[in-house]
Amino acid sequence: MQRSAIRVSDTSGSGGGAAFKVLVALSVSHMFNDTLQALIPSIYPLLKDSFQLTFTQIGLITFAFQLTGSLLQPLVGVYTDRRPLPYSLPVGMGFSLIGLTLLATAASYHWLVFAAALVGTGSAIFHPEASRLARLASGGKHGFAQSLFQVGGNFGSSLGPLAAAYIVMPRGQLHVLWFTAVALVGIVVLQRVGSWYRAHLSLARKQPAKSAVRSTLPRRTVVQAIAVLVLLIFSKYVYLTSLTSYYTFFLIEKFHVSASHAQIYLFVFLFAVAAGTILGGPIGDRYGRKLVIWVSILGVAPFTLWMPHTGLVGTVLLSVIIGVILASAFSAILVYAQELVPGKVGLIGGLFFGFAFGVAGIGSAGLGKLADHSGILYVFEVCSFLPLIGLLTAFLPSLERKHS
Repeated sequence: MQRSAIRVSDTSGSGGGAAFKVLVALSVSHMFNDTLQALIPSIYPLLKDSFQLTFTQIGLITFAFQLTGSLLQPLVGVYTDRRPLPYSLPVGMGFSLIGLTLLATAASYHWLVFAAALVGTGSAIFHPEASRLARLASGGKHGFAQSLFQVGGNFGSSLGPLAAAYIVMPRGQLHVLWFTAVALVGIVVLQRVGSWYRAHLSLARKQPAKSAVRSTLPRRTVVQAIAVLVLLIFSKYVYLTSLTSYYTFFLIEKFHVSASHAQIYLFVFLFAVAAGTILGGPIGDRYGRKLVIWVSILGVAPFTLWMPHTGLVGTVLLSVIIGVILASAFSAILVYAQELVPGKVGLIGGLFFGFAFGVAGIGSAGLGKLADHSGILYVFEVCSFLPLIGLLTAFLPSLERKHS
């Protein structure tokens, strides 16, 4: 059909400064979105005490949030490959707004789970279209655009624990309502971004349709590479969820720090993740995605293996190193996958964001069960080996092109 030939997602961004402003607005919106979603695990110590939860129940809250995103994001991506939805972005933030309101007022465990699922729905709607728009406005610098987009999200994830430590933890669950203001600002920003997106789509449809770009690699090679990337995502996100969901409990149990101080240390780790995110895309643009994937997954293994066996200062310092190195992986993996399967930006974005959400949710639930059975310290011993899966990078084909 004629509509399928309009591959706006593969068009270089136009409008120079206007396109860059859109990238910045997307990054800021991603920061808002991920601040809100990071707030959920950041208040787990508070919820655990208030509702007398087990680690398994805490893991199931994360599972509900992540599973919703995992199931919906590929569906959103497939649909929007054919019919882009510029104004779905503020709608997604609206779901997060409702979820936060329920989280603040929940009086039972079941309402906590439902609130988390609504926030997950908001993220599921936001990520595929936002990722597509970042590529559209990239001006051909796809790695840089994805890194700029991701750095906003990772910086937002680092702000969640900080906000929890100073606003929610000392005052109580109801004060989550303060963050509905962040969601409202996000809706306004995304409404304006959606207007730019819609105008750009209208211009693209007036131009002669271009034939879709096809991969030059054999189908078997592409399938094998996607399978390897999926395993690398598994490694990265199960390890990350061990920290985002249980790092505070690890610090409290091993070093007897307060819950508020543990949140500060979690912020330090997540801020390092945000700081490292911007490196992966530009380095991948210049030196190749495969090199970035090698370093960001396998290169972090010595530090993850060391971290469970050192003191508090060493743990915090190693968490910074791990965060910076590991952060660059996702942008490189996502752009690499988009180059493997040209013309399917929404599908790839939805699939990889969705799988990342899903594996993090399942991982969190599984690690919670393991923590109840064997202890939180054992969980970190087991997870420290996950980056060794990075050895599978050897099976990825080289996609580097000559640059003029």
